[in-house]
Amino acid sequence: MRVLSLRSTPLFRFSVLSITVLFCIIFKAVSCFHAPIPLTVRYTSKTAPSTSARLAKLFGIKNDNGGGGRLDKGFNLLETASKIVPQGRIVQTTKEGWKFVWQRMMAELAPQDKTGSYKRPSYTFGGKIGGADGIFPDEAGRYHLYVGNPCPWCHRARLVLALRSITPDEIGMTQLIDDPVKASRGGWVFGRENRDPLGSTDLRELYDKLSPGFTGRCTAPLLVDLKSRKIVSNESADIVRMLNGVSMGKPNKERIDLYPSELAKNIEETNKWVYELLNNGVYRCGFSTSQGAYNSASADVRRGLEKCEEILSSQPFLCGGTFTESDLMLLPTALRFDGAYSPLFKAGGVHKKIRDYPAIMSWLQRCWDMEGVRGTIDLADATSSYYRQLFPLNAGGIVPTPITPADIGLSNN
Repeated sequence: MRVLSLRSTPLFRFSVLSITVLFCIIFKAVSCFHAPIPLTVRYTSKTAPSTSARLAKLFGIKNDNGGGGRLDKGFNLLETASKIVPQGRIVQTTKEGWKFVWQRMMAELAPQDKTGSYKRPSYTFGGKIGGADGIFPDEAGRYHLYVGNPCPWCHRARLVLALRSITPDEIGMTQLIDDPVKASRGGWVFGRENRDPLGSTDLRELYDKLSPGFTGRCTAPLLVDLKSRKIVSNESADIVRMLNGVSMGKPNKERIDLYPSELAKNIEETNKWVYELLNNGVYRCGFSTSQGAYNSASADVRRGLEKCEEILSSQPFLCGGTFTESDLMLLPTALRFDGAYSPLFKAGGVHKKIRDYPAIMSWLQRCWDMEGVRGTIDLADATSSYYRQLFPLNAGGIVPTPITPADIGLSNN
């Protein structure tokens, strides 16, 4: 389930307004002691962004586009106002105000408990293809899966399609585009080359069509019954498990079994700690709003990595000699770790890298070499998306040089 991006229009306006109010308070405090401060901002582009232009006008900032060589010194508070107001007061007020606005934005992005720990929302659709109730029969050509490349939960669903050789004529798939500016709610929209077979322009519209009055988060992956026009599930773990059991009218077709009965207990136990320590652990790091919450989550990530390293030092996969559902659950997190979760989420500490764990790295290469896996992700786009869309974690919007499979040590030979 993809977490909502913060650039949905109402929230973006809220963040701009909050920061504007913060600086208005600071300026009000300064103006009580000092005459209006002359400010100069020089934009390098030919046309200043509309939001920046409005803020500049609000604060009386002069837009110097000429060649005068004047530097952008922001609001010039420390240099000018500190002559009247103690610098410590300016710095402390700004820090506390910025932190307050940041915490409000983080709570909008990722729900928090009172300790500042991220709490992942629950999801409401629990259908099953081939279930005993007969609502969603195991039929080819009836179901459609909506996924987004950056999302690790979507990646799980893509992996089960690829590894079990479930073809587009059996279950169709549409890749969503993460563009919260265009999305009416959430962050997923349909592109010109990836249109919705039901004619929606974004994921919210699709949810509204299939579940009128739905008020929850419009998340992906989303598995839909096109024939009955109903949502089957938007929980990735349930989608993976049910797609492992479908035959799509071809019971004799050879497919990998990701949940063999003899390993069921081991898989369930492994899935539990992989999710708690790593899948969700990295998000608990990135979305923490208190030091204590982060410390706890970061320790869990380190413990999860060490546990994986210990297990994979003595066997090729998490549950023994064969690739199972547990490996599939870990794989999306492992692939995104060095490019996003370690540097941006500070998961386990920014110094932690998958490549520093030899046994995990060997396992990752084995998974990467399995037929179909490489085609399930554009790694550079996936990791870059975190920097583009998670505004509170990267307010400046600067995207680092994209990471490639070779950068994290994977060979394509």
